[in-house]
Amino acid sequence: MNTVFGVFGDPIAHSKSPDMHNAAFRKLGMECTYHAFRVSPENLKDALLGAKAMGFGGVNLTVPLKQEALKIVDADPLAEGIGAVNTVDFKDGMVGYNTDGLGAKRSLEEKGVKIKGSNVLIVGAGGASRAIAFQFAKDGADITIANRTEEKAIELAAGVSAVGSARGCGLENMKQLIADSDILINCTTLGMHPKTEGTIATANDMHSELTVFDIVYNPLETTLLKEAKKAGAKAVTGEMMLVYQGAEAFKIWTGVEPPIEVMKKAILEGF
Repeated sequence: MNTVFGVFGDPIAHSKSPDMHNAAFRKLGMECTYHAFRVSPENLKDALLGAKAMGFGGVNLTVPLKQEALKIVDADPLAEGIGAVNTVDFKDGMVGYNTDGLGAKRSLEEKGVKIKGSNVLIVGAGGASRAIAFQFAKDGADITIANRTEEKAIELAAGVSAVGSARGCGLENMKQLIADSDILINCTTLGMHPKTEGTIATANDMHSELTVFDIVYNPLETTLLKEAKKAGAKAVTGEMMLVYQGAEAFKIWTGVEPPIEVMKKAILEGF
């Protein structure tokens, strides 16, 4: 019997998660399929209950559902602390997890980027930002969260301060914030397909010792990363965060170690 998995979000047409997970299922000979479903926040509860009722193995959640899910599922302590859920498992009720922070950490570490002791500027205060801020603060980074709505950044930083060093601010002084940073992370949707021209910063704002990590992975090389290369900064694409967070979700749902290289190849072949 085929077991169905999926990703819920809005928009969702850009998602490469089906390519990645279906490639892993095929490689392992598992009778499972993974699909993308467009779900709005007001319909999330019905969608999750429906997925569980239909026997889904589990789902991922993406923008703008990660925080809304906390009102619906039983979140594990990490997801509860982060304030966002990106993975839901149906084996024992509806249990929510967050694998985004670990995915981001592994993406940077495989590129030789040191997190402990680094000044990290995270732009955006949504679900992914929350996960990365908590993970990196816990790992010893000094976190600054900058957001269009300053109050949201300050509120998030206050929560992150429970596990490490964090402060929140608006976007008014981005050039100076970047100058003071070792790592810049885009956790907004700026630059995401189809509006690929958007960017949180240009080459003139950056310095050559900076690592620029864009969690947007469609397109693979965003405008932000093109600007980073112009500045001589290290540019880190977002596909491996998708792979690593997806691998953690895969293990939660199935108990099986997924084939990382197969998942990565499936994503890259889609570009």
